[in-house]
Amino acid sequence: MKKVLLVFTIIASLLSCKKEECNCGTITRDGIDGDCYWLEIENNCSGNKKTFCFDYNTWFDGNPGENFCVTNVSSW
Repeated sequence: MKKVLLVFTIIASLLSCKKEECNCGTITRDGIDGDCYWLEIENNCSGNKKTFCFDYNTWFDGNPGENFCVTNVSSW
């Protein structure tokens, strides 16, 4: 009976965990390089920084210090 309870507890704890969104982070810098309006974003999960190019409107609305999610990647 203890083994069944232990297995049930392990399964329940695994299913109750929320998967953290690892495609979001904090904008650390922004800039323009030719046709690239870029934002450097520090990933909330890994702490890695990566630079992404966006269209003008997305770049203009994204300010350093704000949280931002990149929709076309799962993580970096």
